Amino acid sequence: MINGVKRYIPDNLKPFVSSDEHLNKVRKTVSKKSKTDETVFLHNIHEVFNVLNITSGMTLSFHHHLRNGDKVMQLVAQEIEKRDLKNIHLAPSSIFPSYTKLVDLIKNGNVTDIHTNYLNGPVADTISQGHLQGKLIMNTHGGRSRAIESGDLAIDVAFIACPVVDQFGNGHGAIGKSACGTLGYAISDLEYAKKVVLVTDTLIDTLVTHQIDGGYVDYVLLIDSIGDRGGIVSGTTEVSKDPIGLKIAKDCANLLNYLGLIKDGFSMQTGAGKTSLAVVKFVEDIMIKNGIIGSFASGGITKAYVDMLEKGLFKNLYDVQCFDLEAVTSFAKNKNHLAMSASEYGNPFEDNPICNQLDFVILGATEIDLDFNVNVTTDSLGNLIGGSGGHADIAYGSKVSIIISPLIKSRIPIIKERVMTVTTPGSDIDILITERGIAVNPLRKDLLKKLENSPFTLYKIEELLSITHSITGVPRHIETDEKIIGYVEYRDGTYLDVLRKVKDEYFR
Repeated sequence: MINGVKRYIPDNLKPFVSSDEHLNKVRKTVSKKSKTDETVFLHNIHEVFNVLNITSGMTLSFHHHLRNGDKVMQLVAQEIEKRDLKNIHLAPSSIFPSYTKLVDLIKNGNVTDIHTNYLNGPVADTISQGHLQGKLIMNTHGGRSRAIESGDLAIDVAFIACPVVDQFGNGHGAIGKSACGTLGYAISDLEYAKKVVLVTDTLIDTLVTHQIDGGYVDYVLLIDSIGDRGGIVSGTTEVSKDPIGLKIAKDCANLLNYLGLIKDGFSMQTGAGKTSLAVVKFVEDIMIKNGIIGSFASGGITKAYVDMLEKGLFKNLYDVQCFDLEAVTSFAKNKNHLAMSASEYGNPFEDNPICNQLDFVILGATEIDLDFNVNVTTDSLGNLIGGSGGHADIAYGSKVSIIISPLIKSRIPIIKERVMTVTTPGSDIDILITERGIAVNPLRKDLLKKLENSPFTLYKIEELLSITHSITGVPRHIETDEKIIGYVEYRDGTYLDVLRKVKDEYFR
């Protein structure tokens, strides 16, 4: 069948639901388990597998707060390999380049199915080449929580890397040698998995406060190291110095100001890329100049937002994951730097998730098409390079969602007639800002009205595409392989797009 974003979805899968129908679905209720027994402490992964009787065909989950420095998934993967377990279903919140052991497990049929929100590196390459025997399901951050809490994604054992744990099985992310800050992506796993194992390298008597409630924990595994906290900074967290990026960022901040979105009590979220951080800096300048105090900034928090909190420019930060060590330190000491779970952040069946309280969000794109559909999952050849993360959650929930990007990246046009993969539907995207001009989604007639006599150069997105082609020429059509390797799942559990094996000639 053809879904709401004009993509073919096999008939045995659920169809895509248009955006105005999302919240009409009734959230299923899952009873949280009660815990009366004392938490059991174990000292090696072999013992964990024996006690829990982890066998072939099980679903195991992980979180990614240590990002590229995580060692827990590698530890579990090595034990799966030793036991030669088969048909394992992995459900990590994200997969990073350091998770190399998964490559062998996929090729050997130990791991056959994967649910995740984001992936890049060798595992992404291996799946793009068609080695995963089952299917890859790409969720959003909020969608993953929805799936776990509704029972759509049932987890047999959740392995939760936890920087510090006390004698009662309570845990915290901001203390200890491997402190990584908030643990927002692990909370649904903690509360809904059949069995929960905290994996820690720091054990103390008693925590005064905790993020992980020991009442949900079955076992604690004490090891030498859960990871390298330096791996949290696995991408850039520096403000752009590129003239094109700075122009886009300044135009974005000025547009936000013109639209009246930077005002007392406003809320915002951006990504952690260089141009996005430049937008944050320009917004900060406007706030200081006009004496504006915002309500909150949210998402993955960086030093840029920590500095604004400390200057009193925002009342609170809502943090689902820390993107740098300055954010980790801030979360540990600042009472207004608040943790939130992924469910509180973006679950579409929460009463009022943080994503729905955002005034505006600034997002990136690998591709955007004439219907304003955005791709951040694959490159233009179909290779897996990322995933939604919170992209689709906050694009849907915010009052205004803005894509910022140069027209051309690495000699490849950002605007396509049709994106290779739909990550976020065009109905959730409002504005595209490039160095050559701005395009507003025709669905946002209110924004177009406000900008009728503005100083900004407005184009139809088709006109920006023509400008791009006058520079690059028209790119050749990319043929896709027939083999389906996975699906892009929207935040409400319906399907946006299929993922296909990359043809050998296009594999990077």
